[in-house]
Amino acid sequence: MLSRRTFLKKSSLGAGAFTILQPQLVRGAGQERLKAGLVGCGGRGTQAVVDLLTGNENVELVAMADVFEDKLEGSIGQLRDPKYITRHAGIVVERNGKPTEMKAEDLAFSIQGRIKVDPEHHFVGFEAYQKLVASDLDIVMLCTPPGYRPMHFEAAVEAKKHVFTEKPIATDPVGTRRFMAAAKKAEALKLTVMSGAQRRSQREYIETIQKIHDGAIGDVLALYAYYLSGPVFHAKGRDEKWGDMEWEHRNWYSFVWICGDQIVEQHFHNLDFMNWLMGTHPERVVASGGIAWRPREELYGNIYDHMSSDFIYPNGVHLTSHCRQYPSGVYHNVSDLVVGAKGRSTGLDLGTKGINPYVQEHIDMVKSIRGEGPYINHGMAVAESTMTAIMGRESAYSGQEITWDQAMASQLDLMPKAFGYDQKMEAAPLPVPGVYKFS
Repeated sequence: MLSRRTFLKKSSLGAGAFTILQPQLVRGAGQERLKAGLVGCGGRGTQAVVDLLTGNENVELVAMADVFEDKLEGSIGQLRDPKYITRHAGIVVERNGKPTEMKAEDLAFSIQGRIKVDPEHHFVGFEAYQKLVASDLDIVMLCTPPGYRPMHFEAAVEAKKHVFTEKPIATDPVGTRRFMAAAKKAEALKLTVMSGAQRRSQREYIETIQKIHDGAIGDVLALYAYYLSGPVFHAKGRDEKWGDMEWEHRNWYSFVWICGDQIVEQHFHNLDFMNWLMGTHPERVVASGGIAWRPREELYGNIYDHMSSDFIYPNGVHLTSHCRQYPSGVYHNVSDLVVGAKGRSTGLDLGTKGINPYVQEHIDMVKSIRGEGPYINHGMAVAESTMTAIMGRESAYSGQEITWDQAMASQLDLMPKAFGYDQKMEAAPLPVPGVYKFS
């Protein structure tokens, strides 16, 4: 076990690195360290805590919330395990205004010393998020499956907390509009809202988009986006003790109400990049899709395993997008292509390499909170990209052309009306175009 003396000798942080020099600029609270709480303690949430604490020595984790106690306890166990934390060893971050390479032992000592979640701040259950946002903290990290994002985000904003929200931000139009309303309120309150759309903090993308906007490849003529990957995960099977709702939570990537389908949950990244590049959202879409390999069994739920979409932007530019989740061993490709009148770009190729964007986004967030960088509120941008993805999904499910105005007016609401581990749920059937109707 490293001692503090050893750590300070070997690390470049120094004792003064743990003091906020201008506490009056903290838009949240003015204590020495910012306090963060995590809602959703799965793999993405656990890693997001490491990313936050890797990039910012003046932040500590003080509260955690999850529907399942085993998920919460497993997460905090990982955060207290040096082997889990040190996967980021070697990353270069800013310390005392200078680029600093984080060594494994220094990173582990630094992060573990800032995991300060006492037993009274282990919140479990469907109302756990409410207890967390009511706690004494500055930053709420929302990392549950996306079906819950609108209600969790709304609660965090109402409590006047700064927010890190994973993408996407909803799974249906009603939830997206709910998120949008809260995002506008967050902006009025000057609350920082950082999204998990990490490309927006990645230097290569930022610089490439700027160069395209400056005319590097001429007028944009066509766009192509691909997310050809394997399945995210499936539960190993259903425990006979699990009620319907618990089962759908533990196998969440198979059910559209909680995951949104692949185009919403994963392909979001490509669509968000394209909206960012174009400076707006598409005005309409025609899509198709289905299942090629997913068996029609309970484990595989009611989502598609492939989808192709033709999005059309207001200026007439078409975005051809293709996503799929086929088993391992087949062709994989996650990429973009921007075709211009004078050239083409992958979205990355005109920029210079920066640090890990999953860490950079948290550095940018804290600088926004402390007033050391530009104010950030990604709320409306990521909400529009989420609605873009929902448009594509609903077009494929229904076989209809879906316009932006139709999506924004839709009353489609996939969220359950009651919550409980034993809550009865009947999974919606797999959508069949021509039978399924979007409204």
